[in-house]
This record gives sequence, structure tokens and C-alpha cells, in this order.
Amino acid sequence: MTNKHALIQPDRGQAATPIHLIDKAGLDDFVKGLSAPQRAALAAQKFVADGYSYAILPDGDGWFVVSGVANVNSLSSWCLAKLAEVLPPGTYRRAGGETGPALFGWVSGQYRFDRYRSDPVPDGPRILLTTDVKGIAPALAEAAAVALVRDLVNTPAEDMGPAQLEHEAQLIAKAHKAEFKVTSGDALERGFPMVHGVGRAAARSHAPRMIELHWGDPAHPKIALIGKGVCFDSGGLDIKPSAGMLLMKKDMGGAAHALALAQLVMQAGLKVRLHLLIPAAENAISGNAFRPGDVLRSRAGLSVEIGNTDAEGRLVLGDALARAGEETPELMIDFATLTGAARVALGPDLPALMARRPETAAALQAAGKAADDPCWPLPLHEGYREYLKSDIADLNNAGGNGFAGAVVAGLFLDRFVPEGTDWAHFDTFAWRPVAKPGRPKGGDALGLRAAWGLLQQRYG
Repeated sequence: MTNKHALIQPDRGQAATPIHLIDKAGLDDFVKGLSAPQRAALAAQKFVADGYSYAILPDGDGWFVVSGVANVNSLSSWCLAKLAEVLPPGTYRRAGGETGPALFGWVSGQYRFDRYRSDPVPDGPRILLTTDVKGIAPALAEAAAVALVRDLVNTPAEDMGPAQLEHEAQLIAKAHKAEFKVTSGDALERGFPMVHGVGRAAARSHAPRMIELHWGDPAHPKIALIGKGVCFDSGGLDIKPSAGMLLMKKDMGGAAHALALAQLVMQAGLKVRLHLLIPAAENAISGNAFRPGDVLRSRAGLSVEIGNTDAEGRLVLGDALARAGEETPELMIDFATLTGAARVALGPDLPALMARRPETAAALQAAGKAADDPCWPLPLHEGYREYLKSDIADLNNAGGNGFAGAVVAGLFLDRFVPEGTDWAHFDTFAWRPVAKPGRPKGGDALGLRAAWGLLQQRYG
């Protein structure tokens, strides 16, 4: 993306084009202060102070911007995002006020994924000046974390397999002097048998692995972040139809979220002992693919009958959650593009949130609302555990009916989290099917800033 470090700068009185933010309540008074030519220009552009609407008005030898917002006294992350996309390259400042959370959207709105374009659209940066100097670094850090999720998810599976995911994690580990470990091959089969079982059919270049990172003072509170890293999901022998497979490069979106959140934790120096786990695999098809009806052993010692090879994400997460629990963290958060049922229930914009403790779910929901990153709680309803019963193993990986698919998947994961652990699970889409200001079509972070808000509240 554009050099994010230049997109927000301290306001030291530099020359800049003013941006006037106007809501419907203040429009009439604003218009009264304009000259006749300016009023004519505003009318010609049919500006009525709707959200994301804007107009450019003459001002002597120069010009300024007028943009509509819902409430000038309560800006959201996205109030300036469209301007960051459409205004001419240059330097800007808000007239008569600060931008608050809209700093994030200004940077996020200038994200571009052009890795595969031979002729990227030339586009100079749009720089925003602010007197809120303390707000610059947090806004840039969050925007960089979101951009990381987008970049990883947007990259096709051939270039973002388990090995490449390992490489990205290792770069971040080195940048923050974190301990880094990868388990693969025979050691993976012994130590993480479900990760191995899901990924064993892939080509050698996309062989499965468990990626782990440790960071921070061991005396600090332990937290674990886990992300589903299925780099492509064919569905396995229960193969997906072509339409269902089209977006499966994004099935490592959970890993991208966990990695980006770990980066935020380390950059901010939170007083925690961080354990990041990414079970990375490709759910491929070959002669040695795991089959419906097989029984896989797990790291936790539970046996799992395979009711559906397309319910593979919960298998790799089960081993990762069991490993995370061995270090007795006080908080565990996992992210996964886990079920279509969550999307049917909540659509693409709302990650489904499941948590053992109601106060943790409430805190995550509140943090998401504050950061314009909403999530919605679903229950870990005990009555649905019976859907995971198996006649021959400890549990089945797929419910025996079509009911409550997201909740049943959450209950499966719950079996691998130690009793008493504060655990939250995000079933996220990691994708924007339709562009919105500051949020282009493609890979996106959904639930990341909500989780970051909670961690800052608890450990910042």
C-alpha cells in the first residue's frame, strides 16, 4: 500500500487544503457563511451533507473541501475514508476541529493491493495533518495490522501456502525478538496429529506445520492467540462445488488476524506473555487424503470421527487450542473462517463471537462498537453438544443435522480448551464482498480491532 508512515503527520502550520465536516444540523449556518460563487458551486454539486458526500469549493486562487458526516461531534473511523480515496493527492487538515478515530480510516482508505498488476494505478499520497500527535502512532499501527490481514488474505494460495505463512510469521518474530518455533514432518504427525491429518494430502511445497511464537516477560499474564491457517480448502474428499471453492484462498484469514493482533501486542509492548499459534495446512485431495469415517487422534487425547472432511478448520484448531492450554494462559482468543452458518446468521460484516464468560463477550462487543469493528455474540448452548456424538469415537467433527452450525463448531473447539480458561472464539468472514469507504472489496480484518481493544483495556 501507499507509504503509510507519511499519510498522517503532525500539524505544524504547513500549507494544507482545509476539510470542513458538516452534518445536516449545521448545513444552513455553514451555507450562510459562504460567498455567492461558493453557494452556487455547492448547489451545483448537489451537496446535502449526507454521509460520505463531498464537494470542492473555490476559495480565491485555491479551494477547500466540504464533506458530510452524521454528527460533527462524534466522528467514526470511516468519516474521512472516502475523501482519502477520492481527493487529489496533497496535504489536508480538518478545519475547526480534530479528526479523532477518523485518522484510522484516512490511512485504511488508501490501501491498495497491486502485487500482481503490471501497471499499478499511479496515485500520490493524501496526507492528513493533525495536532493529536499522540493519536498518530496508534492509528498507523492499527491500519498497518489491518493492511497485513488484507495482504495475506488477498494473496492467492499458490503464493500463500503454509511455508509462506511461516515466512510472514518469522519476519514479525524477528522484528520483535520473539522466540519462534515450527513443528513439521514426523514431529507434526506425533505432536499435532489432526493438523497432520488435514494437511497430509498437500504437495510437499505446501506441507502442513504448526507455527508458534513466544514473546514477553514470562512473569507477566499469559495470553494465547490462535488462528486457523488453512491456506486453501478444497473441502477434501467431501469436495466443495466450484462456487464454494472460489474464495478459499481466504481460509487462512484467521491466521492473518491472529498474526496481525500479535504484531499489535508486541509493537505496543503490552505487559503480557504472548503465545501465538498458527496451525498451517492445505486441505487438498490425493490418494492419502483423510476420509469421511476415519478416526483421527488429537493432541488432547480425544478421538475424532470424521463426519465431513470439509469441517477441517476445527480439527487443526483443536490441536492448536490443546497446545495453547498446556501453558495455562489466563486468556485465549482464536480467529477462524470457520462456518458458512455464521455468515447465514450474521452476514459478511459481523463476526460471530462465542465466549465462555459473558463478561468477556460483553467486553469484546463493547470494544468492537467503540472501534467501529462490530461483532455479535452467539451462545455456546450446552444442549447442542449431543450433535457432536459419535458411535465409535469421543466425538464427531460435524453435526448430524443442519442446525446451529456455527454454535456446534464452537462447542467442538470448546472440548479442546482447558476447563476454567477464559476463551473467546471469532468466526469471521475475513472478506468484503462489496466495497465500502475505507474498506475495499477483498480480504479484510473483521474482529481484529475489537480484540485489540479488549487487550488494551486489560493489559495496556
